[in-house]
Amino acid sequence: MGSENCFSTRIAQDCYVGAESIAKRRAQTILETMIQTGESVAAQLMAQAGIQRLPTPKAELFQLRDFVPADLCADLIALIDQGRRPSTIADDNGDAYFRTSETCDLAADHPAVARFEALLSGLCGLDPAFGEPLQGQRYAEGQEFKPHTDYFTPGGRDYQTFCAQSGNRTWTFMIYLNDVPAGGATRFKLLDKTFHPEVGKLLFWNNRLPGGGVNPATLHHGMKVRKGVKYVITKWYRENPWRG
Repeated sequence: MGSENCFSTRIAQDCYVGAESIAKRRAQTILETMIQTGESVAAQLMAQAGIQRLPTPKAELFQLRDFVPADLCADLIALIDQGRRPSTIADDNGDAYFRTSETCDLAADHPAVARFEALLSGLCGLDPAFGEPLQGQRYAEGQEFKPHTDYFTPGGRDYQTFCAQSGNRTWTFMIYLNDVPAGGATRFKLLDKTFHPEVGKLLFWNNRLPGGGVNPATLHHGMKVRKGVKYVITKWYRENPWRG
């Protein structure tokens, strides 16, 4: 009877070897995916001139000033103004004023968008196949995006809707397109750090922990614009190739 299942001594050994082989292959696939989607991209980024990392063990958070040329910033601002619509949010908490900005989905075949995508890919080295379409945001006076994370909370109401095909978000790359006279900073409360808008400045961070879980320390607040208008563009990368 024992020879008919994996609990016999002889066959159990064969089953164990087979399971171990499968586990190793799966682990290698997971590791390769983590590398492709940015789990180990921090070292590559830090090797490039001008990049500054926030000195904290709590998160991988960086900035790079003057990353996007002023003329390209102006072109992207014009595109956002042409195609803006009210911003939406997943897993909202019933607060109608949680996110009051406007959003613009930027067409990949537009020359300004293609130029930016090439600039970003050259910097971060992430496979473009894992990237979401580029998105722009516009914040008028009084508008904000209250404290939130860019990843989708595992087990959250909309987690399956947004993560079933492409997985969760890994890296966030956000670029300020203009100076703002007052307000509009991005505050990472749990990291005790606030970044102020500057033309062409790139802010980017890893939404995950070294083990692959989501990192709640990346909670951030797009603070209210007190004077003027703020424009940013955002690029998110996923665990798996983007499938819409």
